[in-house]
Amino acid sequence: MDAIYSLLDLLPVAFLGSDFMKNAFLAIMLVTPLFGLLSTMVVSNRMAFFSDSLGHGAFTGIAIGVLLGSVSPLLSLVVFSVLFSLFITWIKNKSTASTDTIIGVFSSTAIALGLMIMSHGGSFNKFSSYLIGDILSISPDDLGALAVVFVLVVAAWCLIFNRLLILSINPSFARSRGIHSLLVESLFAALLAIVVSISIQWVGILIINALLVLPAAAARNVTDNVKQYHVVSIVVAMFSGFTGLVIAYYCNMAAGATIVVIAAALFFITLFLKPFFAR
Repeated sequence: MDAIYSLLDLLPVAFLGSDFMKNAFLAIMLVTPLFGLLSTMVVSNRMAFFSDSLGHGAFTGIAIGVLLGSVSPLLSLVVFSVLFSLFITWIKNKSTASTDTIIGVFSSTAIALGLMIMSHGGSFNKFSSYLIGDILSISPDDLGALAVVFVLVVAAWCLIFNRLLILSINPSFARSRGIHSLLVESLFAALLAIVVSISIQWVGILIINALLVLPAAAARNVTDNVKQYHVVSIVVAMFSGFTGLVIAYYCNMAAGATIVVIAAALFFITLFLKPFFAR
């Protein structure tokens, strides 16, 4: 890390003078491209409600880790979130009930169960930080884990993207081409769950869904092909992350919430510009 810190010291920005700000900056540069990338399919496949439910499921994962005691909250968080996402995906494909109903049932049950477990014995306040997150608390070990997740998610995305794109455009055609829809959807759901569960302690349960929706929603307003859509979504996510971190540092505000506000502002700007790009 010392070599990376030395390189960051060469940048002409004053706010990177502290190690904790360097860690936060590196985390933003690693996690925001993932949000920008994944949000394209979240928006295209109308999965905003599903991604929101992952935050609720992650809360229960934290609670289970606390309940078991010897298990790391982060480990239980990741495992439970992945299982939660896979189970929703499986039920959604096998049940005749509407998708919104299935996700709503799982989401409300997960958050209620998490609150019930965490409130036992009055220990909820110790974990309330997960609700709003704290990007400034990230450690070098966390950055290492985040870097591994970054590589794994990008590699998996390269493997499933074409299949996922066809599924999002025409599910019937995808099945006729031999694409296993449940498997591809499950892999994508697992990727979402991993990114959400790893990031939630720094971004916060209350706003993490916004980062899985706003970048692609903004990009969709001003792009007309898949390549532009992905590039602009990633740029919006990274710009929001960097700008939000700087503003939060100088104004002493929650970084996660500030990042979301910047992303929301970009969405409204692109929404206003949309008629000009549609010509």
